[in-house]
Amino acid sequence: MEAEGVGMTKPIVQEDDDIPMLSSQALEALKEFLNEQQPNIVDGSAEMESSEVALVAEDWRLSQFWYDRETAKTVAEEVRNLSIDTSSPVACIACPTLFAYLKKYDLNISVQLLEYDKRFEQYGSDFTFYDYNQPEELPLEMKNAYRVIVADPPYLSKECLERVAQTMTYLAQPGKSYLLLLTGEVQKERAAELLNLYPCGFKPQHSSKLGNEFRLFTNYDPRDRLGGWERD
Repeated sequence: MEAEGVGMTKPIVQEDDDIPMLSSQALEALKEFLNEQQPNIVDGSAEMESSEVALVAEDWRLSQFWYDRETAKTVAEEVRNLSIDTSSPVACIACPTLFAYLKKYDLNISVQLLEYDKRFEQYGSDFTFYDYNQPEELPLEMKNAYRVIVADPPYLSKECLERVAQTMTYLAQPGKSYLLLLTGEVQKERAAELLNLYPCGFKPQHSSKLGNEFRLFTNYDPRDRLGGWERD
């Protein structure tokens, strides 16, 4: 769960919106975080040089949970290869960790971060404000402009996934597009119904060790990558 998708002023939380559960260890870390309340810019991982793309500190009050290094690296490599193969820019919906790693591996890659948290305005023209409650309130030039789209909805609810799916459809080029979705296992049936997405063997992990099981869903079979498709 990368970032909060909220209303224009305050989060609009539906009754069925599920926020990822933290493990007991992560809850202790959360207590320390709330006590410190440090919104300063920090490196996204210990291996990222100061000159590379940095992430803001997680704000768990906004349901922000960054991927761990292995998840970010694995998904970034897949997305970068798709972008190269299709000569297409990448749209990252509410997944700033992935954005940072894509830039880490290839500064020339064209990638747009759609994100509610305006702290990410530090990325300049690579940042677009995004509110999942208004799924198509985006610049017209972004419509049907992407063949590679990755999304990480902020909540594990039907309503949230439906609206993020609407955004992905808005962004996708007609014809063949590559869609990747990182969300909870509980969204398995909805992901298939809405976008024909199916889980891969590779399972995303977060630095905060969330209690919910997360999956990576795609609309294409990665075969020998990402653990391949798991089809019933």
